[in-house]
Amino acid sequence: MAALSAAGTGLLAAPATAAPTGEPSARPATTSDQSRPATVPAGAPVTPAPPAPARATKTPPKVDSTSATCGGQLPLGKVMNCASIAGSAKQTWRITSTVDQDTLFIRLRQISGDSVGAEVKGPDGENVCYVNSYLTDCELDAAGTYTVTVALSYNTGKGAYSLSAESMRTPSTCTELPKSFFSFASTGRSGTLPAGLAARCFTFKQPADTVLHLADPGGAEDIQGRILNGQFQPVCSVRYPTECTLQGAGPYRLFLQETYGNKAAYTLKMPRISQSVGCPALPVTAFGDPGAAVGTGTVPPNQGISCQALRVTTPGRLVVRVDQYANQSLYWQVYDDAGRVVCTEYDSWRSCAAPTAGSYTLVLQNSDWEPTTYQVAVARLDQAAGCATPTGLAWDQPTPTVHQTSAVQTNCQPFHGEAGERVMVYRTPDRYNDIYSWLVDEQGAVMCTEPSEEDGCVLPSTGTYRVVSYLSRWGPEDTDLTYRLQVRALTDATGCPTVTPGAYNAAPAGPLGAVRCRVLDLPAAGTYRVKAVGEDNYRQYANVYDSTGHRVCRDVWCQVPAAGRYTLVLDGGIPSSVIDENLRYHLAVLPWLPSDCRPASDTGWQDAPVRGQLTIPAQFDCLQLSSPSGALITELLPGDATGAGSPDVMVIDSTGAFVCDSSWALRQYHCELTGQAPFIAVLNSPDGAPGGPYSVAFARTDGPPACPTLPAGATGASVATGADRFGVCLSIPADARAATESITWTRTDGAGDARLSVFDSEGRRYCGPTGYAVERTITCTLPDGPVTVILEADGVDATYRLTHRDASTPGA
Repeated sequence: MAALSAAGTGLLAAPATAAPTGEPSARPATTSDQSRPATVPAGAPVTPAPPAPARATKTPPKVDSTSATCGGQLPLGKVMNCASIAGSAKQTWRITSTVDQDTLFIRLRQISGDSVGAEVKGPDGENVCYVNSYLTDCELDAAGTYTVTVALSYNTGKGAYSLSAESMRTPSTCTELPKSFFSFASTGRSGTLPAGLAARCFTFKQPADTVLHLADPGGAEDIQGRILNGQFQPVCSVRYPTECTLQGAGPYRLFLQETYGNKAAYTLKMPRISQSVGCPALPVTAFGDPGAAVGTGTVPPNQGISCQALRVTTPGRLVVRVDQYANQSLYWQVYDDAGRVVCTEYDSWRSCAAPTAGSYTLVLQNSDWEPTTYQVAVARLDQAAGCATPTGLAWDQPTPTVHQTSAVQTNCQPFHGEAGERVMVYRTPDRYNDIYSWLVDEQGAVMCTEPSEEDGCVLPSTGTYRVVSYLSRWGPEDTDLTYRLQVRALTDATGCPTVTPGAYNAAPAGPLGAVRCRVLDLPAAGTYRVKAVGEDNYRQYANVYDSTGHRVCRDVWCQVPAAGRYTLVLDGGIPSSVIDENLRYHLAVLPWLPSDCRPASDTGWQDAPVRGQLTIPAQFDCLQLSSPSGALITELLPGDATGAGSPDVMVIDSTGAFVCDSSWALRQYHCELTGQAPFIAVLNSPDGAPGGPYSVAFARTDGPPACPTLPAGATGASVATGADRFGVCLSIPADARAATESITWTRTDGAGDARLSVFDSEGRRYCGPTGYAVERTITCTLPDGPVTVILEADGVDATYRLTHRDASTPGA
């Protein structure tokens, strides 16, 4: 006889080890996953199992008293209701099997009261399977009459139940699905599964290896099914949206059921993807506005699908464009006529290869909870139809404006390139949008999409190439959107003005036209100071390339390996930057190590400051400092200096090595001159600052010479400041101060204000700098030894009194 089914065990159950432990998850894997029973020896003792929990979300229907049959013949495909079973009563049903090796789908459903279970026995009285509250696959042996005995799980209490059975091999009825059902245009087959029904059968004919798309048949209901081939072998499960390849010969049968036996509405949809029908024809279009060659449709929600039929006359590469708003929730795939996936959106959005001439199906699937309406166009990448007029790669040619007049338009800009050329494509929309571009060769093969440390794309051979581009954002009100596109060669650049190195303390080259590039004609290997600045004195970032298009450096600090011609390009490595003819800029190209620098004293508190003019953007001045290696210095500036009057200052040693700058050490801390003397200060006006004069001084804080002494007491020292002396230096001897000192400055005459810093005996700033004030007292705890006090005032005439006292004796 057939093996006993533990998976089919019901409330009249096999031993406890085979009994179910509770209700499965809301959507188990498939019906067939639960239906294969384990073997239980014939005559094994029956141990009642705990009752299966009822689904809280479903309300048990009332029992129809007119159909309260409790035993007898169980017709296939019907639901038989029993209004009452009580105590230890057993109710027996008979099922007649007319073929050998059949499988019965049996559902025992608890309607109310206590839980029930059932046991199936064959014509010879031996156990065949157990039945529980879920659909049970009960495998039979010989044809004949089988009995289903229903009992309460614990032989106590009272309940009501329904019982239904269907045959796999000889179903009671089996609805035939016609050929038209498998069209994408079909609305499907809808119906309702009665409460308690074991399964509903559908049959259909399709060629073996047909690929179907299986939609979710239940929507909000938990409906599932299985497809069997002509040999009754399982082919596919029907539950979630998926694809199914029909393996083995037909005819095929689909058995549909509600997981928990509840009444449920269903809609079957199984459109055929291989040799698809019912899809609107989508002509392959040229580049540019696709005109009428646009497919439209509305995709149902929750993984619903729509399709477009493509006809490709010759093998080649395509680009699929779905409008951006729909594409937020749509995912597309292209299938060949055999139903094989040719390309998908995630890996083929730039290029979808059609390997042979013939029919293809574009399928769009919707992940949103609402229907999605879309537009789609498909253009050929390997043909030049619709492309713009070919362009050259010189930098001084006009920048074309590209018009996009359709949401799904793809544009093409051809150009001729030589093998080994490194080409850069720049593009930017004329108003906010997302723009995409990439290079393809004459066959439409996509090039240079992998990340690279180098800029641009090296052309593998001589020939015609295309820049494919489009704007992705398109609103309902849009009719003509524009963007600008530049295709340029980084190798052996042409159309760029030539610049040779200039000198410090002099105006730089420019402004020179609007071309974003310059050829730098450099006389020797080494390091150069390179900076591009617009007429508004804001920095323009740039890259410098050698003759092969390889990036040599970024701007400001540029080290070149040999004399020769190099190409500077503003925003050279930024594809989203298009610089048009309206930008004029100055360019500093200088040896990194200056020469012929003016001298600057390191006793700027007593000597006249160094004066100069930074009136031209990108101008650099230099000063040679007098302090030796190891000295500590600070920069002195008028407190009211602004713009070019407060320049950016960088200190380097005689080898060009960086030492410090005004962003921190020179102005807020102290600068220790490490490296090889002499040391040079390089001055440049801050970004955006207007041109103008500057006045700058330096003070050595570790001595010598010593600054004048600041006497203790209320008298202190009176000092005069002005445009020629805005820095004041005073010293407090070690034996004339306390561990903690209070230092006060007060303006007694004139205008402006001042700030104060205190340096220890080693020249390190220990307190300050303070904020600028007309009058202020600071308290400073200092290490042993003499200290230096430096007052920086505005560059206007004024007199200040400075005093100091022991901070531990207030009022002293």
